[in-house]
Amino acid sequence: MSMEGPRAPRESELRGLYDFLNRELRPNSKWSIADEYPRALQDFNRHNMRVILEGERVLSHAVLKPFVIKTPIGAFKLAGIGSVVTEGGHRGQGLSTQVLESCLHAAESADCEIAILWTELYDFYRRLGFELAGSEVALQIDGELKSPARDLRFLDTAQIDADALLRVYNQHSVGTHRGVDDVREYLRIPNSRVCTAWDKHGKLVAYAIEGKGADLSGYIHEWGGGVGALTALISHMWKTRRSPEHGLTLIAPHHSENLIRTLTSMGVRRHDGHLGMIKILRHESIFAKVRRAARQQGIGDLVLERTKTDFRIGRGQQIYATQSEQDITRLLFGPALPHEIHSFDPSTAQALKSILPIPLWIWGWDSV
Repeated sequence: MSMEGPRAPRESELRGLYDFLNRELRPNSKWSIADEYPRALQDFNRHNMRVILEGERVLSHAVLKPFVIKTPIGAFKLAGIGSVVTEGGHRGQGLSTQVLESCLHAAESADCEIAILWTELYDFYRRLGFELAGSEVALQIDGELKSPARDLRFLDTAQIDADALLRVYNQHSVGTHRGVDDVREYLRIPNSRVCTAWDKHGKLVAYAIEGKGADLSGYIHEWGGGVGALTALISHMWKTRRSPEHGLTLIAPHHSENLIRTLTSMGVRRHDGHLGMIKILRHESIFAKVRRAARQQGIGDLVLERTKTDFRIGRGQQIYATQSEQDITRLLFGPALPHEIHSFDPSTAQALKSILPIPLWIWGWDSV
């Protein structure tokens, strides 16, 4: 029997697709993987799923979820890619590459500027143009935090006001655009611990989410609120953690300097890593936003362009040219710093440092 695809699954094929994904990716779960990704693995996003079938049998799958993320540089349209899997007996035949390339084509057609995914198969995805980039700080909590006493009430339940949580989330300077319906769906994700802190007036002042279905157990991947209230909430979560024999790890963007500084001053251990594997889909769109942000800061002569032969970045005669897509990706989104890749003069190095890297961050609920 011949193979068909990659293509979007038909509505009648979704149940078989979920069975395939549960069998391959969630064999021991009591819930469906679709419940873990309520904004990606659903019928309304079916046009962004890709499958290869043999008759009615699913052999390979990948999904993309477009979303818009705000940053101080501007808003960017991203494509999160995930649930990439091929049936064991058909691996090594290029099926995963086919569904991934089809997802990337769909992302470009949807005007996505960046694609991002999470994996440990670095060499495989580098062949498709992805590179480890961005910055993530993991803060390992191994003991009770000596957080200042605060007049707060803690709740350990997902039965909370989604509007209130969204208001706290929107205080972040970097994050995806969400609506209240998105938050309501995220609050229903199984095997997640939702903790909130409320002041004496009944106002939500901090929230933190640990776990997401079968993933991120022991990791606080979503959080929001002022540093004081959030630190008190994290201390509460440590004392009441689900696995007393294990610690907690909070993951944070590099630019959350106040929270990182506060937690490390309390003895929390810091580990620096990458946000994920990133592929630039629309170079000139991203470059134009960076140049515009530079002009707004008084840097009118920034060079950031793609020529027929290479990429160029700098000012005036201080230009760094490279043919490496990976260099540009790591420079735009970190962790590479301008002075680490080229000996710019102090003025140019300072100008580049003031706008790069772009503070990209994907919160745990948005991961695919």
